[in-house]
Amino acid sequence: MNIEDLRNYCINKAHVTESFPFDESTLVFKVADKMFALTGLERLPYGVNLKCDPDEAILLRENYEAVSPAFHMNKKHWNTILLEADMTTDEIKKWIDHSYSLVVNSLTKKKQKELGFIK
Repeated sequence: MNIEDLRNYCINKAHVTESFPFDESTLVFKVADKMFALTGLERLPYGVNLKCDPDEAILLRENYEAVSPAFHMNKKHWNTILLEADMTTDEIKKWIDHSYSLVVNSLTKKKQKELGFIK
């Protein structure tokens, strides 16, 4: 997965916005104003920080060289995945979806209903 594919995949999810809240090179993707993915556009190799269930985060780190605790993030809940390493595009998409779902599920039921995630 390259950086443009990452951007397109994230931005096409429901209610996602992108911004540069930290600096001019850190692209952040949010759902309902909560981060689920961020990437440094000037950092090589390209990677993405994704929210992750703590137990899954450990398993991913143990099974993939591409996965490490996220820099400047809560390492219990966030991983960095290198985009062009030993994880396939489908696997990266799976973990983007996981991060997005964790954030959506953390929203109040009222907010989830307002956004159309629940009826």
